[in-house]
Amino acid sequence: MTNASICTIGDEILIGQIVDTNSSKISRALEDIGIKVTRMLSIGDDRREIIDNLENELRISGIVITTGGLGPTKDDITKAALAELSGSKGYVENATQLEIIHEILHARGLDVLDINKAQALVPDNCEVIPNRLGTAPIMVFRFDDDRFGHPATLYSLPGVPFEAEGALPDVIEDIKEHHSLTDIFHKCVMVSGLAESALSKLIESWEDSLPEDMHLAYLPNQLTGVRLRLSIYGGNKAEEERRIDERFSALEPILGDKIYSHSDDTLQNAIGTLLRGTGMTLSAAESCTGGMISSLITSVPGASEYYLGSVTSYAVSVKENVLNVPQEYVSRYGVVSAEVAGAMAEGVRKLTGSTYSVATTGLAGPGGDEMNPVGTVWIGVSGPNGTSTFRKVYKNDRKRNIERFTSAALDELRLFILKDLKKG
Repeated sequence: MTNASICTIGDEILIGQIVDTNSSKISRALEDIGIKVTRMLSIGDDRREIIDNLENELRISGIVITTGGLGPTKDDITKAALAELSGSKGYVENATQLEIIHEILHARGLDVLDINKAQALVPDNCEVIPNRLGTAPIMVFRFDDDRFGHPATLYSLPGVPFEAEGALPDVIEDIKEHHSLTDIFHKCVMVSGLAESALSKLIESWEDSLPEDMHLAYLPNQLTGVRLRLSIYGGNKAEEERRIDERFSALEPILGDKIYSHSDDTLQNAIGTLLRGTGMTLSAAESCTGGMISSLITSVPGASEYYLGSVTSYAVSVKENVLNVPQEYVSRYGVVSAEVAGAMAEGVRKLTGSTYSVATTGLAGPGGDEMNPVGTVWIGVSGPNGTSTFRKVYKNDRKRNIERFTSAALDELRLFILKDLKKG
């Protein structure tokens, strides 16, 4: 199997001035064709650092892809470093890229300066993939096994994200043409309601029984739960898919409804799958989650079929006057209580006429109250067969607590609807 390294070049990434989005897109594209990315590296704007680090990556990987450092200004030194690394004896002008430079600058009403023309100059020992979205060409350097102990190819892409992404199809085609590829197969199940450590303990025997060539990854996310991914590198894709399906089937009796999807999915989409085409509808009443539940539900295409709307009842007066939460509940039990959460869910369900509703009231932080610690949320879920409430306590900062509250509410809603559907 051919391995790859992805290297970003530029001080702006190292100092946190910009976020590297190129590496993840490149990595996904490589995985799709059977190239395993084993290393990612960020390198500053220093010629010696660029050369030394890229030489090391070329010794390790058959493919190295760099982004950045190809602009027209003096601080963009990647091209010169690559010329030295590859043993170039000089520069040549690439006519195709020069023509593109003229077209782009003229379309912007700008003059073509010498500094712009210089971007069409490339080391004399590289191949060029024209960059039709920008002025810096994609440079390809090929090394035989005498240099690094194995054949290796270095692709230098521009750092501007839409240019790097635009160059990927041509780079992928070049890789397919010059490198032997093998299948990489990944499949996921999505698990909610369990922390990563608790999940690991629960499926320990199942995990220990996996074949040596099957690799398991735990990928937790605040809003979606834990993604369990099984991967097989090499082999026949159809056969590997069958084998992974068998392993995940053996997981179902252990986790049951904790598994909410057999693909890379979200809780809000899983809820949509339960409701879509049934005629059943949904509403929400949010306090501590501030509209995040509604935002996630409506992020699903076609949610208008089943989602009616929400009330962000942050103030007690809105809980009482809009959702008809009894003032007695607030004074006797407190705003963050089972009674208030249940009344909120019932209130918004009645207000909108929805089949189901979900509500949240809690303390995201930084302060708590006399009855509840910071990180407490009460969730109310209401439907045709009654109302249920659930208490959760998390120990995170405000932002993460809100995300955990939202995820927990969506999961309890999912399980509530699922229980009704199984009865019916």
